[in-house]
Amino acid sequence: MARLQLNFPEDQFYYSTPMSVRVTDINAANHLGNDSMISMISEARARFLFEFGVAETERDGTGIIVTDLATTYRAEAHARDQLLFEVGVMDFNKYGGDIIFRISRPLDRKLVAMAKSGFVFYNYKTNQVVMMPEDFRGKFDRVNWID
Repeated sequence: MARLQLNFPEDQFYYSTPMSVRVTDINAANHLGNDSMISMISEARARFLFEFGVAETERDGTGIIVTDLATTYRAEAHARDQLLFEVGVMDFNKYGGDIIFRISRPLDRKLVAMAKSGFVFYNYKTNQVVMMPEDFRGKFDRVNWID
């Protein structure tokens, strides 16, 4: 089976946030567990969206729903490691795109993981995928588009 490869253009990162690996994030192999990494990626995504003024759900019921998540691991992280989550967007289409993540450990400049989370705009009241709002697309002037 082919290994997943994630490579992202440098100019698509818009935001960064630090997070510490908690003792409770450690698995039986004594490093950051996959489930905890997914939770940290979700937290980084929420911080990114908040920073850009994107509400989890608007009054009309429109929000972002995650459609997929891919993660590749490059190095282990351990309890109390400080990690830097760089977050960006790419591959927009009329309904959504990808939120991208580069996770590193600044202390030794190690790349810990790369991830991508697909998303679409979704109306939770009507249970339908909807077009990307114009105000969202306007926040990211460097993003590439695919159709």
